[in-house]
Parts: sequence; C-alpha cells; structure tokens
Amino acid sequence: MRADHASYACGAALGFLGDLATGDPRRGHPVAAFGRAAAAVERRLWRDHRGSGALHTALCAGGAAAGAALLARTVRTLVGPSRAADAALTAATTWAVLGGTSLVREARAIGDALAAGDVDAARERLPHLCGRDPQALDERQIARAVVESVAENTSDAVVGALVWGAVAGVPGLVGFRAVNTLDAMVGHKSARYRRFGWAAARLDDAAGWPGARLTAVLATLAGPDPRGARRAWRADGGRHPSPNAGPVEASFAGALGVRLGGTLTYGGRVEHRPVLNPGGRPVTAADIPRAIRLSRRVAALALLTTVAARSGAPQGSGADQERVNR
Repeated sequence: MRADHASYACGAALGFLGDLATGDPRRGHPVAAFGRAAAAVERRLWRDHRGSGALHTALCAGGAAAGAALLARTVRTLVGPSRAADAALTAATTWAVLGGTSLVREARAIGDALAAGDVDAARERLPHLCGRDPQALDERQIARAVVESVAENTSDAVVGALVWGAVAGVPGLVGFRAVNTLDAMVGHKSARYRRFGWAAARLDDAAGWPGARLTAVLATLAGPDPRGARRAWRADGGRHPSPNAGPVEASFAGALGVRLGGTLTYGGRVEHRPVLNPGGRPVTAADIPRAIRLSRRVAALALLTTVAARSGAPQGSGADQERVNR
C-alpha cells in the first residue's frame, strides 16, 4: 500500500471509530458552523430564481471543498510530508462529516419510547431524525418513518461521505457533506425553495448517486434476506421520487422483510409515495433495532470497501499525487 493510501486508510478508520465512540457534539460542530455560514450567504443572495440558488450552491459547496483543499495544502507546507499529519487531518475530517452514531442514537431513542408505549414521547423526538409532521402519526407510522430515515441517512450520513473521501480525500469528504447539508437546508419543494433550492437538490442527487448504490449493494449482502433485498431493489427502487433514496429504502425494506413508502406529510404537504416491497409486512417498533443493526453493518462494510478501493487505485489524485512526486 502506498504511503498516501496508507495514511488515508488509517485516518478514515480513526475518524470512523471516533464517530462510533462519541457521535456529534451538541455544540461547536463544524457542520453546524457551515450551516450558519450558508444561511448567512442565503440571506444575501436569495431570489426566487434558479440562478441565484445555483450561485449560492457554488459558493457554499465549492468554497467548503476549496477551503478543505487549502487546509490540507497548508498543513503539508507547515509540517512537510508527514503520514501522521495526513492521517490526523483525515481522521478529524472523517469524524466531522460522519453522522452514523447520531443517526443511531436518535433512532434508538424513538424506538425505546415506542417499546415503552410512550407514543407522545416518540412523536416529540421524531423531528430530531426527519422532517415529517409527527402529530398525526400512529405507532406503526412513526416506526416506518424511523426505518426509512435510518435507511436513507445510512447513505447520506455515512456511505456517501466515505465514497467521496476515497475519491478525493479530505476535499471529497468536506465537499460531499457540504452538498448534503445544503440539500437539507434549501433542497425541498416549499414555496421559498422550489426554484432557489433546485441546484442544491440536483447536485445532491448527483453526489449521492454512487453512495446510494453502494449502500443498496451492502444492505443486500449484509441483511438477513439478500434475495428479498435484491428483488425489492430491482422491482421498486426506481419508483421512489428520489433517485437515491429509492434503491436504499427498497433494499432495506426487502432485507428486513417490511413494507415501506406510502402516504406521508411534510410541513403540512401530503405526499403519496409508491409502496416499496409491497409483499412485506407493516413496520413495527421491533424493526427499528433491526434497521439500526443493518445500518451499522453497512457502514462498517462501506469503510472497508472504500479504503480498499482507494488502496487499489493506481495513482493518487490532486494534492496526494503532488506530495508523492516531491
């Protein structure tokens, strides 16, 4: 394994373990700081126009990736070629952009509330995990929302970032998280963001495409019913309105033997989504721990897969290759 690949592998593994051990801090998280900066830029640029939204997306996502590249270059300039420094920067960045432990923590809290029969507490906690309107949801609908969110965010909060880290190192990690955060902020179809958020949503679709497919593959391989996962993915993954959530949620549905999709409400807006794995049974609270275990297995396999893929690459890219050539 080449030196740059070895330092990336070490850093990515340490960052993954850091997220596993600590999760996201309640205050001072770098992603939250990026969100505040993006909101400030939005206040200056907002117009009900796609062009303004595209400029906002380019400045925020491009600026984050460029800033990460500049930071990596600055560290190398100050420290010199150093595997330890490269690994430390990769570890810190990986920890900052991954959200797997926070995802599991929120899902488990809702599952525990449902298991205790406290549906009101589960409703109160649900907005920490997803943007659905919780008040009209019964126990099974809450459980379904949690399983769908665990599936989708396994890709968004873990696998997608690891994929882009393997492709482009620290700038890839930061750039993906910036794009995904912008999509969460402005990429929905509300009256304010239908045009302004179009660019962020489309860029997130493109950036999330490889991670979503890897998530679906790994959920199929790691789940309790590989044949069911593969069948649901092939039959129903393309029916979802999101090109990336569809394969992920369908593969999780098939792997767990449950039925996902259907009617849901966001911000008072009712959506009727296709049912994924219609032959499955309705989701119950007992399926939340099963979805969490599958998410954990997929995340660990994604780390191994992406590190192996980067280690097998014939050449480093960008700043990695520059360092090797010196």
